[in-house]
Amino acid sequence: MGKRIVIIQGHPDPAGGHLCHALAEAYAAGAADAGHAAETVTPATLRLPPLETKAAFEAPPPPEVAAVQAAIGAANHLVLIFPLWLGGPPAVVKAMLEQVFRPAFILHDPKTGWSGTRRLAGVSARIIVTMGMPALAYRWWFGAHGVRGLADGVLRFAGLGPVRTTYFGGVETASAARRAGWLVALRVLGTGAR
Repeated sequence: MGKRIVIIQGHPDPAGGHLCHALAEAYAAGAADAGHAAETVTPATLRLPPLETKAAFEAPPPPEVAAVQAAIGAANHLVLIFPLWLGGPPAVVKAMLEQVFRPAFILHDPKTGWSGTRRLAGVSARIIVTMGMPALAYRWWFGAHGVRGLADGVLRFAGLGPVRTTYFGGVETASAARRAGWLVALRVLGTGAR
């Protein structure tokens, strides 16, 4: 039986045509080939503002956020794809995550506080990041701090696990053959829902 997958395609350009869009499409195609149900969410088209107060964070979400919460809540696997901007995900991704990962969504019982059980326990995740610098430099020289913060401070904190990461570096200078190899790799990951 296939898995339910939510792909968050986090490139901030809503017009499309970027590597992140192609990677999301390749992952979705691989998932479909294997009989998985994959749904793609594009934060750039949602136009969600960042939350500014605790009251806003704890308030019921707007309908477009509730729809994303419902999709993630029904999923077995979550995939986040985005270009590295200032060491982490672009602002549109952060704004969407703020809106979606509210206490009432990630906690089974928000009255128990942050020590309560998490609704997304058992949901696996993969973070896929593209960048101009070599991926090795980001991971070892810079410590991948922005992606580790997302993996630990948001996804694992919300109960997701395991959380895996894939980095594609040097994207501006990558050859057509190298980019094609990345798309094949994403299709394979989609097939395995990994």
